[in-house]
Amino acid sequence: PTYVFLILSISFLGYSFSIYIKPLSIKEDTAFDKSMASTGQLVWQHYNCQSCHQLYNLGGYLGPDLTNVISHPDKGEKIIRAMVKSGTKQMPAFTLSDNEMNSLIEYLKSIDASGSSDLRKLKINNLGMIEEDERK
Repeated sequence: PTYVFLILSISFLGYSFSIYIKPLSIKEDTAFDKSMASTGQLVWQHYNCQSCHQLYNLGGYLGPDLTNVISHPDKGEKIIRAMVKSGTKQMPAFTLSDNEMNSLIEYLKSIDASGSSDLRKLKINNLGMIEEDERK
């Protein structure tokens, strides 16, 4: 009985240790530049975009959720650039430098590549995990 516990404990510790030494899978995403995306996050924070816009359904409610705006067929990078430069009724025009604008676009690309924000397409299963609802 104690040998079983000892063997299971050593196996658990060995497995846990091996995960931290060599992660199971690290996928390098080439859809965006990580360095520029990090700078873009600072631009997002500096101009306080989260006070009006949401990412992953978190943030302000005055503007739209921008989680998947880059891959949206009717929107995308060109629309974002135009909206930021010219503004709308509710959104002021921002005078971002080319570097700031490009970094902000890379940040939005990184957010877009990381997942979806439409909570209507998600459901919570019996184990408390979130999964996509095929009915919607």
